[in-house]
Amino acid sequence: MLNLLNRSSSNEKNLLNEYTTKSEKNDIDETYGFVSDSPSQLTDREYIAEYADEYNPMGLAVATAEDKFNYRIIRTRPTLAAMLILVVEFAERGSYYGVQGILTNFIMRPLPDGSRTGRVMPGREGNAGALGLGLQDANALVMLLQFLAYVMPLIGGYLADAKLGRFKAIMIGVWVGIISHILFIIAALPPVIAKGQAAMAPTALGIISLAVCTGFIKANLLPLMLDQYPYRQNVLKKLPDGEVVYVDRDGSMESLTLIFYWAINIGAFLQIATSYSARDVGYWLAFLCPGIMYLIVVIAMLFIRPHLRPERPKGSLLGKALRVVRVCLKGNFFKRIWNKQFWSYAYPENMEKRGQLYQNKKKQTPIDWTAQEVDDYKSVFTQCVMFSFWVIFNLSDSGLGSTLTAQAGAMTSKGIPNDFFNNFNQIAIVVAIPILDYIVYPLLRKWKINFKPVYKIFVGFMLGATASGVSAILQWRIYKTSPCGYYATDCPEPSPLTAWLAIINYGLCAVGECFCYTTAYEIAYTRAPDNAKGLVTALFLFNSAISSAISEGVSGALVDPNLIWPFTGIAAAGGFCAFLFLVLYWNLDKTMAKEEAEREAARQSKITELDKVEIQSLVRVISK
Repeated sequence: MLNLLNRSSSNEKNLLNEYTTKSEKNDIDETYGFVSDSPSQLTDREYIAEYADEYNPMGLAVATAEDKFNYRIIRTRPTLAAMLILVVEFAERGSYYGVQGILTNFIMRPLPDGSRTGRVMPGREGNAGALGLGLQDANALVMLLQFLAYVMPLIGGYLADAKLGRFKAIMIGVWVGIISHILFIIAALPPVIAKGQAAMAPTALGIISLAVCTGFIKANLLPLMLDQYPYRQNVLKKLPDGEVVYVDRDGSMESLTLIFYWAINIGAFLQIATSYSARDVGYWLAFLCPGIMYLIVVIAMLFIRPHLRPERPKGSLLGKALRVVRVCLKGNFFKRIWNKQFWSYAYPENMEKRGQLYQNKKKQTPIDWTAQEVDDYKSVFTQCVMFSFWVIFNLSDSGLGSTLTAQAGAMTSKGIPNDFFNNFNQIAIVVAIPILDYIVYPLLRKWKINFKPVYKIFVGFMLGATASGVSAILQWRIYKTSPCGYYATDCPEPSPLTAWLAIINYGLCAVGECFCYTTAYEIAYTRAPDNAKGLVTALFLFNSAISSAISEGVSGALVDPNLIWPFTGIAAAGGFCAFLFLVLYWNLDKTMAKEEAEREAARQSKITELDKVEIQSLVRVISK
């Protein structure tokens, strides 16, 4: 009951005025610290009282659109909980990529001459290897890992939203991850490698369990971090020096997402250590390093819980959403789709106007959803359609499995492992994100340039398409310069082209990710209803699974002499999708603003008759 009086928006104040006398109102003001606006306060505002302090005694004022031009804009700093989540993401991604980066050579290449551990013997050229199953099998297993790692988040995100909560769901992934790393270490022991096929069982089980681990963690870690952001709206805050500043929620969320993505790629640098460990020492050490790093995840997650904001599962939207869709599909729904009235057909008020008082007339099942919930389901569905554009970008962004690694291996590397070069994806991201976060985006805001989400995504898609075009040209040059011509991948002698050319693709795709991936993560969180943030994030990640499935399906064709055409086709498709996205989602920012305004209005309207009764009861208690 007391919580009702701690909310000091204008709605609650109006209720107090409506249901109390002047003397009763004064009693409440004195008891709970409500004060009238004064010249030192911002007037005619709604306030969020839970953030009241000595400088903001009424709480933080809800900002208006005009305030952005009248006050200095600031972003909030990450909380301790958010910082710990960044540590978890750093270590988890480091352990994941540390394993993934060496899997291709571990599966594809045979043991080097004279080696029992997979390392290259001193004084010899070549790459580390162990099982010797060839490029196609290696590509298939690596793609299996990538596919499952982006399918499992659907389960992890759903369970977190509906049953477990984000923290418990993440912890399930953490414990499964421990098992996974133990299995990879077993597969890499010299006695196991020496038996050849005996290493396949722990390797396959390790791949599956690592995917489960990733699914439960990846769907929920970013939403958990963004949940720690304190304000649902842009607010005005008075600083200790008396200055009133505009706390930009969108800018703060953008910055948090960029930092999160930066942490992912800092952790991914472990690939460098594992590549050299495999080449110079052996795979037992290469798989042990990610396992040791993963212990940071366990320790940080055990320490983080007391610092998290309280959460509770909000129930699944899937069951109700399916019932809404069933209503929408009745009658001539094709006409309603054309007239953009497909979803509004299920609004309760529209159903009542048609005389449809039940969602199921035979069972007389009452309508148990609101118009706002229908709009939420519409938002989730439209996001699924929008996220499908990332399928093509993912194919550009190292989506052809082991093909880019094999391309680097067909060129002269002078002792550098061919799976070393994909680390330049992470290097480029680590360099690009601070430049964007501290230089580019602040300058754009200062110059009042609205670099809308659709622009960021368009730039990212175009960079991905350009990267595939560069790879097609590079593959053509490899064929022209290799001693084996158009069969360069398994040629004993490499092309004289330097393998450092491979970093062009990784660098372009990396910068593209900084634009389109971070924006997509932010959109997935902010547009999703409260009880589907993990699920919507998982739906976005699922597009990577679709990309992996496509790559898996064409893996048989990803062999010499046909490697130019996959890159060419992806480049053309990527460019087309970039311009199509720009046209279809030109007003995406306006749509998002409208959805958020409608959601906020729905939250404010949840002051029910019960609230009023409780306020009246409290008034009577105080007045006595």
